[in-house]
Amino acid sequence: MRRYGNIFTVVTMQIPLQLISTMEQSSARIPSPAVNCLVKEILSRYGEAVQAILFYGSCLHMGEDLDGLFDLFVLVDTYDSVNRNSMLAALNKLLPPNVFYLEVSHGQQTVRAKYAILTLTDLYKGTSSRWFHSYLWARFCQPTATVYVRDEKVARQVHTAFAQAIITFTKRVMPRLQPQFTIRKLWQKGLELTYRAEFRPERPDQQVRLFDAAPDYFADITRMAFAVLPFQVSAINSQDIALYSANISKPMRLTAALTWTIRIVQGKLLSVLRLIKGTLTFDGGVDYILWKIKRHSGVDMEASPFLRRHPVFAMLVLSWRLFRLGGIR
Repeated sequence: MRRYGNIFTVVTMQIPLQLISTMEQSSARIPSPAVNCLVKEILSRYGEAVQAILFYGSCLHMGEDLDGLFDLFVLVDTYDSVNRNSMLAALNKLLPPNVFYLEVSHGQQTVRAKYAILTLTDLYKGTSSRWFHSYLWARFCQPTATVYVRDEKVARQVHTAFAQAIITFTKRVMPRLQPQFTIRKLWQKGLELTYRAEFRPERPDQQVRLFDAAPDYFADITRMAFAVLPFQVSAINSQDIALYSANISKPMRLTAALTWTIRIVQGKLLSVLRLIKGTLTFDGGVDYILWKIKRHSGVDMEASPFLRRHPVFAMLVLSWRLFRLGGIR
């Protein structure tokens, strides 16, 4: 744990304390009875290896739907302490996170969740601007609830990582904007790019719904991030709308365009690899893949009994079918 402390001491000096404090206030949630059932089950499975449990995704943003699938991140000390065999631990280290399925009884209902296992160290790395792909910093720049933390030290580390994710997101997206932009446009463009860098081709109108649900919150945290970016951001006087401009050179903009192209291609490949890995960790893996495809692309597909018996082969076949149907863009 000392290594975590050293890492986060350095990072805290580079991140506005006000932003970390805002993350602490915005992420503090008392778990609902349904979420609390999931938290208790996870703690019973992994015990003291669990450092924190994070609640994110549509069930958080759009209201808890007990018929839906809750999204959780379980932050742990090491991968070896929570995976049931060395192969799963190795896969967790090589391509984090590992995703598992969970269902618990809540009164007369069944609450379902998928939870991703990640170490605190990888949370820090994945939200840092030194981390190329957007998988983690694009998730944790968005509102996330901390429904369990082991102690105040862990809580500080998690909130610092959230603040770092916002700065990384803003830094990477801004060179892809027009010279004059609004904060809403920044988030719209950023969500569009990061969704394209995964297996998540949501419709454009869904990409700004998150911002429009809490525009003042996003405006505040973005302005805090402006203060530590490697280029100057200026407000433009306007009676109608808050406009901003950034002093970003043409070479930097061209480099950003190239890196986002690489990030998107890389992300599609990583998404397929994660789905293949998910067939090994997720009970009913093929059904999960079909559900995820329909949820995120609107394409409804079926899998034969043969494909259900061979989930890795099923992933390859279903990915090809989805591409031909135009579900991957």
